[in-house]
Amino acid sequence: MSDSGDLQWGQAEQRAVQGDASYVRELGEQLVDRHVVAVRQVREYERQLANVVRVLAFTPGRDSLVNLLRFLDEKRPSTGSPRPLLPFVASVLAERHHVADLAAVVFEPRGREYLNELRACLLHELVLRGVRTDTYPALRSAAHVLPPWHPLSWLPTHRIDVESGADFPTRSLNGSSYGVPSQLPAEGRVDLPTPRTSERSALRDTATTDVRESIVAAPQAGEWADFGAWVFPLDEAVPPERVPALLPTLPMGCLDGLGPTDRFEIAVRPLDEIWRLLFATASMGGMYDSGVHGAYGRLWAWRSIAGLSGAPAGASAEEVEHRARQTNWFHFETDTDWFHGDIDSDYGIVALSPDHRRIAVLAATDTD
Repeated sequence: MSDSGDLQWGQAEQRAVQGDASYVRELGEQLVDRHVVAVRQVREYERQLANVVRVLAFTPGRDSLVNLLRFLDEKRPSTGSPRPLLPFVASVLAERHHVADLAAVVFEPRGREYLNELRACLLHELVLRGVRTDTYPALRSAAHVLPPWHPLSWLPTHRIDVESGADFPTRSLNGSSYGVPSQLPAEGRVDLPTPRTSERSALRDTATTDVRESIVAAPQAGEWADFGAWVFPLDEAVPPERVPALLPTLPMGCLDGLGPTDRFEIAVRPLDEIWRLLFATASMGGMYDSGVHGAYGRLWAWRSIAGLSGAPAGASAEEVEHRARQTNWFHFETDTDWFHGDIDSDYGIVALSPDHRRIAVLAATDTD
């Protein structure tokens, strides 16, 4: 078999029965070679397709928008990314285009059904950037037609004041840069004197699977390296000022090995800073991931807030916000084997429920 064109793909079994195993081996070898070439070609096509989408999305103007939408709808390109394409496109459009152009072109009434996901994501990207949906009839209409089964329908179509500090990546045609604001601030510090007590608390983690999944929603969406959640019912109401001393004694894997003099730093944080941290975690992702972008980042940040604050299952966005405002929030960092201490790669969040009888903890690290 000197030429791959001579290969008879349907004869492998017959030739093997005839004792011509070398034919079957050569067939396999040439198939492997062809597959390598084909995969290389596919990856190059995907790279070029991704660039085409980026050029159209990053170029302002209605002509670019019209051609981008037509291309996405008619060809539905695969760019090789493990993340869905439309949330990324929506994020870039919100960043680079005039709202009037987006309202006129993307949200026009006769829009293609395939692009409904783009419109849903774009709506919330714009909301996060402070655009009032009632200012543009097309946006006002889109805000009311999102089907109730769509995950983003849970979100309000106005920006909540705690969301006004949302961080977005700095992007260009050639790439992007971003950082998750996870460093402990100097203000609000309530660090404990050392040595701390070495006694361990008798409290036990009671987080159910559903509650745990809710708490870790943001780092899970952002595909951070590791994360954990714990919930501790308290025997009596505990005032906020006692939380810093209680926290290092709790039986949590992220604190295993913490000694009485090891670094343990903690600060009281306002709700808007906690939300900002969770939003960046989900929307911009970890070191080797681009995140879920603004719309879904907004959703998963609030999902983590709901779990941490103890909001009941099925609570509305307004109910979660109300409970979160009544919750006491803390941010901590520590030196244990579970954490790694890298900048913008580790953090812990603590929530003391409004009745002061429940402590919930989220720990996340983005270092392998």
